[in-house]
Amino acid sequence: MIRFLLRRAGHAAFLLLGVSVLAFLFSTLAPGNYFDEMRLNPQISSERLNALRAEYQVDRPIALRYARWAGALVHGDLGFSFAYNTPVAPLLWTRARNTLLLTGTATLLLWILALPLGVWSAERLGRTPDVALSWVTAVLLVIPDLALALGLLILAVRSGWLPTGGMVSVGFDGFSAGLRVRDLASHLVLPVIVLVVSALPVLLRHVRAALAETLEAPFLRAAEAHGISRTRLLYRYALPAAAHPLIALFGFSLGTLLSGSLLVEAVMGWPGLGPFLLEAILARDLYVVIGGVLLSTLFLVAGNFAADLLQYWTDPRIRTGAAGR
Repeated sequence: MIRFLLRRAGHAAFLLLGVSVLAFLFSTLAPGNYFDEMRLNPQISSERLNALRAEYQVDRPIALRYARWAGALVHGDLGFSFAYNTPVAPLLWTRARNTLLLTGTATLLLWILALPLGVWSAERLGRTPDVALSWVTAVLLVIPDLALALGLLILAVRSGWLPTGGMVSVGFDGFSAGLRVRDLASHLVLPVIVLVVSALPVLLRHVRAALAETLEAPFLRAAEAHGISRTRLLYRYALPAAAHPLIALFGFSLGTLLSGSLLVEAVMGWPGLGPFLLEAILARDLYVVIGGVLLSTLFLVAGNFAADLLQYWTDPRIRTGAAGR
């Protein structure tokens, strides 16, 4: 177990190091910076601009700036925001909690829908219900996330059924506990629908394929011949047997939802990492951009690490080292 954790931690550290180097390099080499925008302000003198550039060490070589930033990162310091004049870490953590709430809710709902639908489709493989579901997923696959988000926003505006932006309503702090939960849930509905609908077709097809292959296994045919009910056969024996590729797919689905949530947040006004990073990119707020990219990568690595732990726990071949032989 210790060797497994150390190996995965080493891979994660190497990935984060590579992402940090590339993010810092590309953000720094991009034309212009935050202080170039300030040159347009006649109230700021060139001497003041030079002093600010020296204070934030923008005028130093890239390698030296990265080494200083990486040294501070070890202590949890992600740098300083030029636009907000405050450390980056608290700014990102506030937005990251909102993104995790959205992504976590969408992931839970996605798997709650994908597993029973995939089992249902695999049991009826090749029949009319399975073909109809395949056509529905094919149609959903070709709908862009942006078009789906805009369509739902238009529907919400015209119907007035759901709020169309933000995370909470005005006066949220004065609501009772139950009303706060309902208000937050109503704001979650539209972005969660977009994320689930965009990711469900791919995940559903993977679940269907894994179950369809498992249902042909001899031990399941023998179990069925012994009179075990179809429902118990599917969920007690077939689904655990197909769990290995599905657990590996969990990390992939989390990464897909996380990357998709950044666009959905920006379009639907959810105050997460998406609109915050967009504002930072437009303002050329260097350390906010780098910190946001690194934090998104960390979430992706954490999702895959959780999937690896689940595989280690459910598959004895991994624990004994027989999976690679």
